[in-house]
Amino acid sequence: MIRYRRPKQDDAFINRLIDSQLVPLSHLSPAQLEAVRKDIPKRLGRGITLIACQRYEDNPLGFVHFILHGDLLYIDMLAVAPESQRKRWGNLLMAHAEKFAASRGCTRSKVMVDAGNASGLSFYRKLGYIAVRYHAQSQCHELERTL
Repeated sequence: MIRYRRPKQDDAFINRLIDSQLVPLSHLSPAQLEAVRKDIPKRLGRGITLIACQRYEDNPLGFVHFILHGDLLYIDMLAVAPESQRKRWGNLLMAHAEKFAASRGCTRSKVMVDAGNASGLSFYRKLGYIAVRYHAQSQCHELERTL
């Protein structure tokens, strides 16, 4: 099932997933990563975070954090615990985020994927995202799709 984030219950898990699944793929310096870590609570407060779990009261298996900008859905972060990967939780999280955004007038979606994240690139391509440019400075691929 998919539910909204409950900070007291979910944030420690979200931070562990960020550290274990997203940070290792980043090309940021240690100082930049520390600044990003400190900014995570503010980032989570600015957008919407959906949680994947077996049952409503269960601990999370994964999360997606996104922001709506006019007609754009921006996928800020998506991560699923290693033991829950390849079980369609990422697909379910993305489907809910896209449906939520479309219901609020979004017509397109964008995500940035680190250059070293081949499985992330493959995942988004299977969902219909197309690479539109590469950002050499941040070493990220920018992908988009129409909702």
